[in-house]
Amino acid sequence: MANIEELKSKYIKLNQAFENIHEVSKADDIDKSLLLCFDNETSHLQSEIEIESDEFTAVCPWTNLPDYGNLKIIYIPDQLLIELKSLKYYLMQYRNVGIVQEYAADQVLNDLVKICKPKKMTVLLQYKIRGGVLTTVKSSYEQNWLFSLSVCYPEALI
Repeated sequence: MANIEELKSKYIKLNQAFENIHEVSKADDIDKSLLLCFDNETSHLQSEIEIESDEFTAVCPWTNLPDYGNLKIIYIPDQLLIELKSLKYYLMQYRNVGIVQEYAADQVLNDLVKICKPKKMTVLLQYKIRGGVLTTVKSSYEQNWLFSLSVCYPEALI
């Protein structure tokens, strides 16, 4: 993907790209190209990275009222690391999107897995209490090691 030097030019263009994004109201219109990654120079290690934001906002698709949440991303990277400012811009796009909590967590997970291809990732999305009910959605992904082995080493399955 990109080393630190290559990432600098993309990083500078990130502000421009975000300013040109029109208000997003549908999940399908979220611009995933804002997400940037850079090379993990220590991919041989089993580092676990936790990213947390208490500023996640979306809109209830039925009432159009805002939903405020705490979003936590826990992942074990493989070859790529998530660039944090790009993640912030990506997440900010949800602020006017009518989406239920479960779908929001799943979409964030799917988009991040596609861009950074981690060994393992979990997204936790906890909305503020509404109607006396606290809900946390946990959406997880783990690389299929058996499939990866069979692609690289077909004889490993014999």
